[in-house]
Amino acid sequence: MSKLIIGLCGLPGCGKGTAADIFQRDYGAGYFRFSKIIGDLLTRLYLEKTRDNFIQMSEIVRHEFGEDVFSHAILKDMLEAPQDVVVLDGIRRPEDIVALEPLPEFKLIAIDTDAKLRFERMKKRGEKAGERNMTWDEFLQDEAAPTEVTIPGVMERAWRTVPNNGTVDEFAGLIHEMMRDLNVAVKTN
Repeated sequence: MSKLIIGLCGLPGCGKGTAADIFQRDYGAGYFRFSKIIGDLLTRLYLEKTRDNFIQMSEIVRHEFGEDVFSHAILKDMLEAPQDVVVLDGIRRPEDIVALEPLPEFKLIAIDTDAKLRFERMKKRGEKAGERNMTWDEFLQDEAAPTEVTIPGVMERAWRTVPNNGTVDEFAGLIHEMMRDLNVAVKTN
């Protein structure tokens, strides 16, 4: 089997990280995130990892080096990974999949989740500075950020859309069903 590249897209708090965990745990997938590249830059520059700083850094890098710069960088990393299945978390823009979409082994997966549920999940996880205290109005404002407004259009290009409004077990079941359609079996330890 050639390397299977799973790209995850969806609005913040939809469950991309949870899906990535399922792919890693059950399929031995390698894990990649665009935000890791941006986070590494923020760390190196001793800047706080706030949502605003992630957005600003993304905008600056894309403006200076091309909108598809992250797509080409992450593809090289994924192709060098030893795993047969790799998962890319955080596809937000059409340019994020420029290097990936032409590949037959690439499958774009959209994760669709109710907005109120996404808001509650983001507050609970507190992944980025300020999320735990976020208000509904701030959540809606973040949804209008340049890094977020393109996500619905990318989701429309997905090979498959997986709903995530239930339990983690229900979500995992839908992912397993999708992987069976791709003839990929759960790894046994």
